[in-house]
Amino acid sequence: MQFQTPVSIIPSPTPIDYSEKLMLFGSCFAENMGEKLTNYKFQVDINPFGILYNPLSVKSAVMDLINQRVFSESDLFENQGTYHSFSHHSRFSSVNIQDCLGQINDRMVSSSNWLRETDRIIFTFGTAFIYFLQESGAVVSNCHKLPEKTFKRERISVEKIVSEWKTLIDTLREINSNIQILFTVSPIRHWKDGAHENQLSKATLLLAIHQLMIEFDCCCYFPAYEIVMDELRDYRFYAEDMIHPSNQTIDYIWSRFAETQISKESNQLMTEWQTVQKGLAHRPYNPKSETYKHFLEQNLQKLKQLSKKSPYFAVSAEINQLHEQLKSFE
Repeated sequence: MQFQTPVSIIPSPTPIDYSEKLMLFGSCFAENMGEKLTNYKFQVDINPFGILYNPLSVKSAVMDLINQRVFSESDLFENQGTYHSFSHHSRFSSVNIQDCLGQINDRMVSSSNWLRETDRIIFTFGTAFIYFLQESGAVVSNCHKLPEKTFKRERISVEKIVSEWKTLIDTLREINSNIQILFTVSPIRHWKDGAHENQLSKATLLLAIHQLMIEFDCCCYFPAYEIVMDELRDYRFYAEDMIHPSNQTIDYIWSRFAETQISKESNQLMTEWQTVQKGLAHRPYNPKSETYKHFLEQNLQKLKQLSKKSPYFAVSAEINQLHEQLKSFE
């Protein structure tokens, strides 16, 4: 007897593999998937502006990277002794203005370079509601807890998103004609918008992505939102706030992502890496025993075999760590 309504996902015709450089932009869900990819040793750059929720903020961030923008003191503002950027998440904020700018611009340089070599970008949209500065009309990526009167809030249209993103995708293809783009919509509900407004917001994002897929053959969609709404429609799959997905849910979405969006060869390497990773995390009863030495040597051999199978598999730090541990037996 079937107790779910499984979402049918057509496997990607161009699946991800370890040779690719990846970038992820967007909401908390982008962070969740990016962390999984990082843990499995893919080449990844995640949210160089921090968490972003809406399509216009994501577009602005990507254009800043393309244009290699340098932020200056005039791009920051101070509130209660801390400096912030309206373009960045609070993880870049600091009580020291030079420290704030340093974090922002260092990341700008590294991520601008990464973008030009990226094979695939994964964009996760969270909401179609945008905050604009009342003073200038500029799009705000993070309100940094300023008073509500500082901003104007608006749900943008499907047409606006498509128009802005057609320009962005054309620009991305100019700098990298082979770029692949994968869209997702975050399954996290923006409950402060209200139940109905949240649905309208998610529907706006889905319709915009659908139109972009019609217009660009480099664009695909992964149904993370639908998986949570249909396959996992039970509050036991949510965290305590009943809004964010639980770790179990994130693991389940990742499994669906891996089986449909990542190549079979890379999935095999991921399975092998899991086994080695468990070995690396093992804590022996007697770290000086011959048994443990043999265990370390076996793990070292497995890591070297993984490196031979894929030169892009980034395990040099783990190999060096094992060499250091084995030195203690000399």
